Amino acid sequence: MLEANYFDSKGVLVTKYLENPVRLNAMASMRYVVKASDKAGGSGANFIVRWAADIEVNPPIIEAIMIGSQIQRGISFTSRGQVIHVLPR
Repeated sequence: MLEANYFDSKGVLVTKYLENPVRLNAMASMRYVVKASDKAGGSGANFIVRWAADIEVNPPIIEAIMIGSQIQRGISFTSRGQVIHVLPR
């Protein structure tokens, strides 16, 4: 993985989660946690993940998972990422 960047509702970079590229083996995963108390991203916050491979591979599955609870109420959902740009080989 080359980049995992967190943007706010206006598209302004909030946090870069990687200082250097990370190589993931097949079936490996990474996670980044945005605390519920973090309001910097706003209601339209998003991540952009940039990745590359030396050989032809299936694209990674990028998902966001939100889990929250207050008092005796819980809410959770997942959101699958989608490709926004593919570089030519």
